[in-house]
Amino acid sequence: MPDVFICDIVNNERLSESVYALTASCPGIAEIAYAGQFVSIKCGEERLLRRPVSICRKNDEELKFVFEVKGEGTSWLSRRMPGQSLDILGPLGNGFRVPDGNIVVVGGGIGAPPLLFAAETSKGSVTAVLGFRDSGKVILRNEFESACESVYITTDDGSGGIQGTVTVPLFELLGNCGYDAVLACGPRAMLSAVADICGQRGVPCQVSLEERMGCGVGACVVCACATVIDGAPGMSRVCKDGPVFDARSIIWQ
Repeated sequence: MPDVFICDIVNNERLSESVYALTASCPGIAEIAYAGQFVSIKCGEERLLRRPVSICRKNDEELKFVFEVKGEGTSWLSRRMPGQSLDILGPLGNGFRVPDGNIVVVGGGIGAPPLLFAAETSKGSVTAVLGFRDSGKVILRNEFESACESVYITTDDGSGGIQGTVTVPLFELLGNCGYDAVLACGPRAMLSAVADICGQRGVPCQVSLEERMGCGVGACVVCACATVIDGAPGMSRVCKDGPVFDARSIIWQ
């Protein structure tokens, strides 16, 4: 069950121009959190709404969060220092069901961090396909290379790795090798394309949706998305029913 914890900051480092990696000591959450879940962090006393942040990795006592500065709340979070504390609600949501077999994790931009947690959780072979706008936006490459058998980097402008989107290497990978599942997180257009490729190749696909959230616990319904429920169109709450869904249950259009 989620709960509120006061957690001490261990480290907060800048990974790129606008992306930070914050590590906090929070054994109460670390003990039960699993890949694909997230937390909701109170970012200053004057801000009513918490900020949802995915869990990038964990050990027995610590959690690592990788987030992008997009507004006042995340800007405040980027300035926190070791020794200061955070008010954290978690763990929240339903995460990935990581199979024991061989998997591909597909991350787009800031969607990559929760997939590192999934890769480190897997008992089978993991291949990572990570897409970024340019080489300056690439994050967590060394960490993925340590956790995965193979890592493919794509950039929109070709300044690093393969030029193009994650669908370029993914289409080839799923055609040549046997994989038990694809786990993906990133922009909605990317997830839709990944789901389409997986459908063509007959590979089960789980997607973690990125939606604006208010409460983070399913009460405000700000993050509702269109899904198929019991064979009929319906609405699901990303924060509580997700953020991870079977790709076949999402109504993409």
